[in-house]
Amino acid sequence: MAEELYFIKTNQVAAKINLYNKLCREEDNVLQFLKDDKKTSLELIKKKVQENVESLSQEEILSIFDWFKAKYNSDVEEVKTQLFVHGIDIFYEIPSSSDVERFQQILSDYKKHSQTNFKYIFDSENFNQFLIYGIFFTGLIDKEKGKENFLFDYLKSDHKNLYSFAENEFNEKKSDLLSQSNIYSCFSDLYDCTKFYKGSIIELHDFKNPL
Repeated sequence: MAEELYFIKTNQVAAKINLYNKLCREEDNVLQFLKDDKKTSLELIKKKVQENVESLSQEEILSIFDWFKAKYNSDVEEVKTQLFVHGIDIFYEIPSSSDVERFQQILSDYKKHSQTNFKYIFDSENFNQFLIYGIFFTGLIDKEKGKENFLFDYLKSDHKNLYSFAENEFNEKKSDLLSQSNIYSCFSDLYDCTKFYKGSIIELHDFKNPL
């Protein structure tokens, strides 16, 4: 089964106006993509969109994704553009199932270390700290293979505790890590996309048909 991981920023104003109005105008179409008790589910989605789009569950967001994909014939760029216009900005994605698995394992290790349960919504500060840890952890893999990364070196002096944790985790798992492809670029790209961002970030799995 294909697995893709999306990272989303939301625009509360755009969702409250554009997405809410679209849901109201196209109710019959939306209902096709909802599960049991469709009308009640739709009313709940509309209420959440009006109050706070970030309160949508992962299942509800995926239903909206499926609706947009069907409406815009799975034209990837058009689907993303329309979601953006309606308050859901897919700013980054990891399209490879194996890369998603590696990312999730690194996140799991970080959760245990930080004793933080992120679920699927991160605040920007916690997400930033996790990304810095990921940059160190995957940067150590690159370093072992003879590849240098500027961002890795730049962040080390200001984040000694995170670096120390990443180094310990890397040393424990080194033999397995060096035989796999690395995902340093995922962490560095996500860091670049979010380092000045102050809102919430939604991490969304799609196990069906990727955008």
